[in-house]
Amino acid sequence: MGAKPYRSIEGDAGTGLLILCDHAENTIPEPYGTLGLKPQDLHRHIAYDLGAAAVAERLAEALGAPAILSRFSRLLIDPNRGLDDPTLIMQISDGLVVPGNVGLGPEEIEARIEHYYRPYHQAIERQVEAVVALGKPPVIVSMHSFTQAWKGVPRPWAVGVLWDKDPRLALALLEALRTIPGIEVGDNVPYSGQLKGDTLYRHGTTRGLAHALVEIRQDLILAPEGQAEWGMRLAHVLRTVLSDASSALHAIELHGSLTDGVPGASAASGPARNGPPVMDERTKVELEAAAFRRLVGHLRARTDVQNIDLMELAGFCRNCLAAWYQEAAAAKGLSLSKEEAREIVYGLAYETWKAKHQTDASAKPRKRTG
Repeated sequence: MGAKPYRSIEGDAGTGLLILCDHAENTIPEPYGTLGLKPQDLHRHIAYDLGAAAVAERLAEALGAPAILSRFSRLLIDPNRGLDDPTLIMQISDGLVVPGNVGLGPEEIEARIEHYYRPYHQAIERQVEAVVALGKPPVIVSMHSFTQAWKGVPRPWAVGVLWDKDPRLALALLEALRTIPGIEVGDNVPYSGQLKGDTLYRHGTTRGLAHALVEIRQDLILAPEGQAEWGMRLAHVLRTVLSDASSALHAIELHGSLTDGVPGASAASGPARNGPPVMDERTKVELEAAAFRRLVGHLRARTDVQNIDLMELAGFCRNCLAAWYQEAAAAKGLSLSKEEAREIVYGLAYETWKAKHQTDASAKPRKRTG
C-alpha cells in the first residue's frame, strides 16, 4: 500500500483539543493512476479542500495540539462519509465523470475501505482514546474549505461553522468569529453539518464529544499569507472559547443527531432546531444524485428484473436511465457514448449483462398494456 493513508502532527494531548482535516490532499495512490481524470482535475475542489491542510497545520502549531490529516484524495474514497453513504466513492463529482470509480465491484470498494478509509478513522480513534485516558475528553475541530462560488453564484461567507445538535462548541465559535470585523460568518452554510456517518458524527456525536466543522472560503487561504492569517485567527478564537467554557466543552454529553438520533442518546440540552435541515442548492443536487445512485444500485442487484418488465410496469428501463444520463452529460458539454452511459447504469458492459442476465422475452406471459 505504500505510505500511511494519514499523517499525524504531534501535540500536547493535555490541551484537550484534536484537529482533523479529512480532505487534506489530492493524492491518488500509484496503482490508481489519476482515476482516468486529467491531471488538472486533481487540483480542483472535487479532489481535496484547497488550503485546509495548511490552516490545520498552522492551528495545531499555534495551539500545541495534535492533528490528524488524510493523505489520499476524496475522489479515491471520502473519509467524511458513512460507509453506507452512496457518495462514499463518487462516480460523478461536480458534473465530471470519474472513470476509475465507475462500476466498482464490492471487492474493490472493500479494498479502498481497508487500506485508506479505515486506517484514517482508526488513527482518530486512537488519539481520542489517548486524550480521554488523561481525564480530559477532547474537543474536536475539523478543517475544511469551500469554493467562492457555486453554479456562478458567489458565496458571501468568509467562514462557516457546521454542526448538528450539540451546540457547545459551534455556538461559541460562531459568537467569537462574529466579533471579527469585515467578515461574514455562516451558520451551517454553505453545507449542513447534519450528515449521519460523517467524521464528526462518528467521532463526536456518537461519543458525546464537543465538536464542530469549520469551513473557510478557498480564495482566502490559497496563498501562504492567507493560510497563516486564518491559522492565527482561529487559534485566537479557540483559545478564547476553550478558556471561557472549558468545563462544559470537556464533558461527555450525548446530544444525538437531527438526522435520526443516536440510539440511547439524550435529548439535546442546547437550543433545538425546528423544521427540515438547512439545504443549499449543492446539497439538493447531492441528495438527488445519491437517490439516483441508490436506484442504479438496486437495479444492478435485481438482475432478475428484466428491462421489458420495467417498461411494462413503469414506462422506463435501464436503457432509458442510460439515455437520460448521456443527455445530461451532453448538456454539460461532456462527450459520453451510449455504451459508456449504459456501463455506468448496468455496472458492466451492456453485452456482458445481456449474456449473463437477459432472458427470452417469450419465456413467460406478459401483462397486456392496452
